[in-house]
Amino acid sequence: MNIYRNYVKRIMDIFLSFIAIFILMPLILLLAFLVKIKLGSPILFFQERPGKDEKIFRLYKFRSMSEEKDKEGHYLPDEKRLTRFGRKLRSTSLDELPELFSILKGDMSIVGPRPLLIEYLPYYTEIERKRHKVRPGLTGLAQVEGRNYLSWDERLKKDVAYVEQISFWLDCKIIVKTFINVIRQKGVAEDTSNIEGNLANIRRELYKKEEKGA
Repeated sequence: MNIYRNYVKRIMDIFLSFIAIFILMPLILLLAFLVKIKLGSPILFFQERPGKDEKIFRLYKFRSMSEEKDKEGHYLPDEKRLTRFGRKLRSTSLDELPELFSILKGDMSIVGPRPLLIEYLPYYTEIERKRHKVRPGLTGLAQVEGRNYLSWDERLKKDVAYVEQISFWLDCKIIVKTFINVIRQKGVAEDTSNIEGNLANIRRELYKKEEKGA
């Protein structure tokens, strides 16, 4: 039995997230005020994501894009709605501070595979689905070893590797690397749409090519 994985990790999540919220509350309130002033309401962006055992939960972040729409009432492309202020939020990862409350609640963990889109669920291999055996994380192995600049295959492989070798020391190593990367603003893509692509679309195209070649 992995005592750390089954018991200690959750206790550590509660303790660290509570301490972080307590210390960072002035910053959280300041950012909420700035988002309200610069982008208006709502202050938070939320989206449903699959968590542990693929149970759906709501992921919250500070909003970083405007609500601008075209004449037909459709939202403009992300790159046009991502403001200078929003870019700064993303580059410093400050937009993710509301996730501390999700950690305290139990939907997420300090360290774990990042929660991805629900639409990706049908496109994971059986091995890749192991990433959902643990709570998704605020940071993770893939985030400190390339983040958005890794290919999807590489990212998912690292997620599975993390699940298979969870330990106290590995989590500590990832947390320290995360702080270093945030300070250096390393591996952070402000607009990921042109870098990582949509996993569902990529794998649908791959399946089509395989069917044609069969």
